[in-house]
Amino acid sequence: MLPTLDARLSAAAELVRPGEPVADIGCDHGKLTAVLAASGKYPKVIGADLRPGPLAKAEQTLEYAGCKDRAELRLGDGLSVLSPGEVSTIVLAGVSAQTTWEIIEKAPWVSAPGGPRLVMVPATRHSDLRRWLWEHGFAFAADRPVQAAGRWYAVMAAEYTGRVYAPTFAECLFGSTGEWPEGKGYADWQKAKLPRMRLGVPDGSALAQEIDSLLAGLPSQAASRPALPKGEPLAKPVTLRGLPRPPTLGEVAARQR
Repeated sequence: MLPTLDARLSAAAELVRPGEPVADIGCDHGKLTAVLAASGKYPKVIGADLRPGPLAKAEQTLEYAGCKDRAELRLGDGLSVLSPGEVSTIVLAGVSAQTTWEIIEKAPWVSAPGGPRLVMVPATRHSDLRRWLWEHGFAFAADRPVQAAGRWYAVMAAEYTGRVYAPTFAECLFGSTGEWPEGKGYADWQKAKLPRMRLGVPDGSALAQEIDSLLAGLPSQAASRPALPKGEPLAKPVTLRGLPRPPTLGEVAARQR
């Protein structure tokens, strides 16, 4: 029996490049791995996990789904289980933003033109992951808000272009989620965090003004940013030299402790 995917994993599956090899890193129970393998759309499907326990559960899931012979399971840490160029899409779902970028940093071959598409579903700190990706030369192919188990997630697809982009606070907060029907619900959820964030920001600063504008319901830059098709890089922005970079959401939260 084929497992049922929740909204997060269903959206992630839709962002995998069809007809090319794919790896589900941190596959856990193996539901996504099984659905990808059973679809017959991919010449190679790899499921990997750091721990033997979840990998054993993934093997059972593949067996129950009748596609055990169409997927390969590997035990290992992050992307160490892959060879450069082995897959065209890498799925990283269910880990924190920081764990996501730490996994990417340990595999330099990912950050190269023509490298794999990264499909990510960060469990926390969506804004910080968006900032990290832009500041490290990645461009977004998709940034979709989905709701699962009573909370909001952002399902992101990004590809390395080498063009570094300095995003605004609002762009990090919302990405291009406003282009989706669920965008308003996600934006409201993100905005609900702003009053607490504002407490740690000095009055009169550029970041304080941007947060105040968002709280007042004024249009943000993120709302008007065009879609980014298939990893095409954003136009390089005009910035003022010498101005400090706005702090990440994690840095704002740290100031309140």
